Amino acid sequence: MALLSLAELVVLRESWRANGLRLVLTNGVFDMLHAGHVWYLEQARALGDVLVVALNSDASTRAIKGPLRPITPQAERAAVLGALRAVDHVTLFDQPTAEAIVGALRPDVYVKGGDYAMPDQAPDLARLPEARIVAAQGGRVVLLPYAEGQSTSAIIQRIVERYGREKTG
Repeated sequence: MALLSLAELVVLRESWRANGLRLVLTNGVFDMLHAGHVWYLEQARALGDVLVVALNSDASTRAIKGPLRPITPQAERAAVLGALRAVDHVTLFDQPTAEAIVGALRPDVYVKGGDYAMPDQAPDLARLPEARIVAAQGGRVVLLPYAEGQSTSAIIQRIVERYGREKTG
C-alpha cells in the first residue's frame, strides 16, 4: 500500500471504473488503531472491490478532536492502516470533512459507523455531509453497527484511569 494523493487516486478511479470494480470509501482519524477499527474496515472492504481510506491529517484531527489529538502522528496512522489486508489505499486530507474526496472519487459505496445514524438508522446528514454527495452521484451510503466500547476515546479513558498519575515503565 502506498499513501496516495487525491490526484493519484482520481486517475486510478477511472481505471477501476473501466474495469467494473466497485470503490468503497471511508474516512476518519483512526487514532490508536484497535479491534473495532479492524472489524469496521474488514466489513467496509467486503462491500466492494477496492477500499480507500481517507485519513484526517494531524491538523484536521486537532480541529475536530481538540489540541491533545491525535495521539499517533498522521504518517504512522497511515502506515498502520495501509498494512491492513482490507485496505487498498490511504490518502490524507486537511479539511474537517471528506466532502472534496467524495466528490472527486465518486465512490460506489461510502461507509461510516453507526454512530452517524439517526434513530431510524438513516444517515445523520448534519453530521455526515458526505452522504448527500454520495446520494447525488448515485452511490450508496452504508452505516455499519457501532462496536460498543471499541473506541479510541474509551481506550484513552482506560489508560488515564489506570496509569494517569503513576509512572509507567
